[in-house]
Amino acid sequence: MNYVLSVHVICISLHAHAREKDLVMNTQPNLIFLMPDQLRADFLGCYGADFLETPNIDRLSAEGHCYTQCYSEHPICVPARTALLTGLHGFKTGVLDNGQFLRPDYRDMGLQTWPEMLNAAGYFTAAIGKMHFYPWDARMGFQFRSIAEDKRWIHIRDDYYHHLREHGHRKYHGNEHPGYFEDKGAVINLLPWEHTIDRFVGREACHFIDRYGSDGPFAMMVGFPGPHCPYDPTPEFLDNLDPEAMPPAVSATAAGETLRQQNVDGNRRPWNGVDYGEFDPDQVRRVRTHYAGSVQQIDYEIGQILATLERRGLLDNTVIIFSADHGDYLGDHGMIGKGTFFESSIHVPMIVRIPGKAGETVHDDLVTLTDVTSTLLALGGCDVPAYMDSRPLPGLGLTEKRLQHAGRQQIVGATQGGWWVDDGQWRLCKYSTGDTFLFNRSEDPDEQDNRYGDPRCQSVRERLDTVLTQTVMDYTVEAHFDHRVYISDLSQQPDFGREGWQRPFPRLIDDVQARDQRIK
Repeated sequence: MNYVLSVHVICISLHAHAREKDLVMNTQPNLIFLMPDQLRADFLGCYGADFLETPNIDRLSAEGHCYTQCYSEHPICVPARTALLTGLHGFKTGVLDNGQFLRPDYRDMGLQTWPEMLNAAGYFTAAIGKMHFYPWDARMGFQFRSIAEDKRWIHIRDDYYHHLREHGHRKYHGNEHPGYFEDKGAVINLLPWEHTIDRFVGREACHFIDRYGSDGPFAMMVGFPGPHCPYDPTPEFLDNLDPEAMPPAVSATAAGETLRQQNVDGNRRPWNGVDYGEFDPDQVRRVRTHYAGSVQQIDYEIGQILATLERRGLLDNTVIIFSADHGDYLGDHGMIGKGTFFESSIHVPMIVRIPGKAGETVHDDLVTLTDVTSTLLALGGCDVPAYMDSRPLPGLGLTEKRLQHAGRQQIVGATQGGWWVDDGQWRLCKYSTGDTFLFNRSEDPDEQDNRYGDPRCQSVRERLDTVLTQTVMDYTVEAHFDHRVYISDLSQQPDFGREGWQRPFPRLIDDVQARDQRIK
């Protein structure tokens, strides 16, 4: 299959025969959340990329809403996904690196995941592909699972493992591919296209729609393991790509050398094993070309999902949300992967396709990946818990006052190694290494000029640092909600004065007024 020749077959035309609808529908819409792993926004046509072809993702944008300033607050796989599950900031869940996860008794603590809430609203919920749960086969509220975990977790005996065994194949570590070390993880997949992991995930999503799509409202999350490294497309998806057309990497700076060295050391570990201490322009171009090929392969699978929905007559009552857990440096700042707060690590796509909507609406609001959670709940007719940090995305016709997106003045994010705050123009970053950065995003989009020590920026730095400090203080207290005895004063409650009183343990802070009522 030649990707270029197949584009016209893949990209199905949606006729604008359905009238414009408000999202508060007479029947519950089906909900699909598509989430590739490690996809940066600027490798999509609808975000300005002209060096690859993503007609199906572009179609979602052309028939819906495209958000230009969406950021992953926690640009690491598990923290980003845990925030999505709960609608809570990572400070509150305590999940800020890939070695952490929700407590097994999270339900006893008063927490619910978004699939659990949609289940109660009558939805059949499904998780297809990579979810990165611990244990890997946990359901976390999803009623149906077809599991294909990260390409790096080759020992997991998931559904994809059994598929490969049935067809005489197995999972491969990246280092088993020719040229893996020399080409910095950019390889040709050893598996035939039909048995690659993203093909499996796309096919399983289509099978779910065929089997269950007409049984009632469903909510399906599809986690594509690509384009996460290794950058391993099959040849069909490289044919139309020119390495010389790939955008050049953003230069490394002396100010970022400590972070770059951390990134190099982390990628030398066995999970990857590639040494990026030297990363020349030819290697960067090859990595970017193979990454682009993987993006095109995912775009193909999304075209298949759209085709299945249309064939089953479901497209006109299905809302589709497309985003990613975080981005990938792809050589920017001399690094690979993600984990810091540079633009290519945290800037992700956010697209919402609305049934019956004609034309694209572009939004410049500051929004976050975690906003997907409350958006799915609101679209499904659920009450969005007041304790959630997630906010429904603006502009989607969610008109109830309590669901209106008030507009973010800033985004505050974190990982185990640092904190950051962004107000749409300025970004302040503080790392556990002691490194501090202040960038003017409008004047310096490549983040080359660190203004943290610039006396002309003192007022900006102090303002953002105050916001960051206050947020960390507030969220640290709220993170310990399972320790809370009361929100309002107990001294006037007779029951508390009687022998044998038991504290309601644990107690979730379930009121937006709790923050103001807290006893300091």
